[in-house]
Amino acid sequence: MISSVTPSHYREIRHELAANPRTWLITGVAGFIGSYLLEDLLALGQTVIGLDDFSTGYRANLDDVVCLPSSRAGTFRFIEGDIRDIDTCRDACRGVDYVLHHAALGSVPRSIEDPVLATSVNVDGFINVLLAAKECGVKRVVYASTCAIYGDCPDLPLHEHSSGNMLSPYAATKLTNEVYASVFQRVYGLQVMGLRYFNIFGPRQDPNGAYAAVIPRWINNLLSGDSCQIFGDGETSRDFCYVANVAQANILAATAERSLGESEVYNVGCGRETTLNELFRMIRLGLVGLQPAIAGAYPAYASFRDGDIRRSTADINKISHDLYYQATHSIAQGLGQTLEWYVEHSAKSALVEESSAAV
Repeated sequence: MISSVTPSHYREIRHELAANPRTWLITGVAGFIGSYLLEDLLALGQTVIGLDDFSTGYRANLDDVVCLPSSRAGTFRFIEGDIRDIDTCRDACRGVDYVLHHAALGSVPRSIEDPVLATSVNVDGFINVLLAAKECGVKRVVYASTCAIYGDCPDLPLHEHSSGNMLSPYAATKLTNEVYASVFQRVYGLQVMGLRYFNIFGPRQDPNGAYAAVIPRWINNLLSGDSCQIFGDGETSRDFCYVANVAQANILAATAERSLGESEVYNVGCGRETTLNELFRMIRLGLVGLQPAIAGAYPAYASFRDGDIRRSTADINKISHDLYYQATHSIAQGLGQTLEWYVEHSAKSALVEESSAAV
C-alpha cells in the first residue's frame, strides 16, 4: 500500500494508528476512493463504519476489499443508506472519531443535466453529515471537495486562493460545502477540513457508463479493442493523482494536531500537468506488452464538452507545509499499479464469462 519513499511523518502517523486504533466513518464507502480508504484503514487495524446507498458505488468494491487478507486486521460495519436521511447519518456517526466524507454525485456532465439532484445529494446530504457529526461529538470531518471550484482560472499552478468562473453545478455544490464547513466550525466548533481533489485515479474506478473517468474508460476500451475518445485536440491537461496519495491526505488531515480557527481547504494532487495525448500514450505503452496489437491504437477526437476546463495543475505547497503531505506515487507509478489491477480483473471476468457460457 505504501511507497518506499513514504515521508517519515506519515509513517509515524500510521504506526501510531496501528498501535492505538480509532473508529472511522467513510461515507461513499462503496465508491472507488471510499473503498480504497476502507482497504487502507482496515489494513491498519482500524474500526471502520461504511455508509453508502449504491447510487454510484458498488457492492463488488466492498467484496473486493473485505476478501483481502490484510482487511482482517480491522473491523468493518456497513450501513446501507442515504446521506439525505439525517437519522441514517446520526446512526453512522455514533462513537466515531473521524469522518471521511466521500458520498456525492461527482460528475460534471451529470450535474449539468440534473442540477437539482446534484444539489440535493452534495449540499443537503453534506449538511446532514455535519449535523450528525456535531451531535455525536466527532473529532473532525474531512470532506472531499474538488479542483472544479477553480473553474476557468488562468493561473497555473492553481493555489487555494485562485479563483475563476465555475463551469458546472457540481463545482457550485462543492463551493457551497466549503462555505457550510466554515460556518459549522465557526458557529458550532466542529473541526472540519476540506480536500480539493484534482483528477484522482486508481483500482476499482468504474470504467463503464456515460460519466466514467478517462483513465479506467481508456484502459477498458484498449483491453476490449475499442477506440478511445478525446474531447478536443488532446492538449487539455490535468493533474492526475493516484488514490494512494489521497489516502495519505485523508489520514494526515483527520489526525492533524493543529487546532483550526477556520475550516481549512487543501489541494490534493501531484503538482504535475499531463495532457490527454500524453496520458493516452502512457496507457498504451503500459498495455502493449500484454496485447501487442494495442501498439497500433490511436484515439478518436471529438468536439470539446461543455463544462470542461482546459488546463489544471495543483499547487500543493500549502498541504505540504501544514500537513506534511508528499505525493509518494507519480502518475507513472500509479498507472503501473492501476493497469495491473484492471488487467487482473479483466482476466477474471473473462474466465467467469467462459465458465457461464460452458454451463
